[in-house]
Amino acid sequence: MSTIAAAPLEMSPAQLDELFGSSPAGEIPAGRSRGTAVMFAGSRAAKPFAAFVRLVLWHGKVFRPATHDLKNLLTPFSLPGIRAEVYSGESWFDGRPCVVLDYSKSSKVAGQIRDEIRQIGPNEYLGMVFRGARRLNVYFFLRFG
Repeated sequence: MSTIAAAPLEMSPAQLDELFGSSPAGEIPAGRSRGTAVMFAGSRAAKPFAAFVRLVLWHGKVFRPATHDLKNLLTPFSLPGIRAEVYSGESWFDGRPCVVLDYSKSSKVAGQIRDEIRQIGPNEYLGMVFRGARRLNVYFFLRFG
């Protein structure tokens, strides 16, 4: 079990940045993932916030390699919505390879958002979020399988 799987919400932003920076891009994932939203990383608010987001808003993503895209799983019913194009690219965080989740050409709702993910363990990815060229203090974890 990876460190992330054991304590995903207990890491500080600096620890999450270190993990992202030291991880490989990995393959573009396929299929349905379970997501955990991380805001207020490392604080007491991280776990309740993640639970709230999971309950009412976001459950993960479904990656579709054949169409080079994904859809987010939204609402308590995990309905697919908010599409992103998916491709390998250069990270805005450190210039190294990553998997890019690009909403700019596929979503009016999230058109300014770019996510980047890297593989941190078997079937596990760490993501960070950018709005425009500005990185937000928002992370997420995806677990497949």
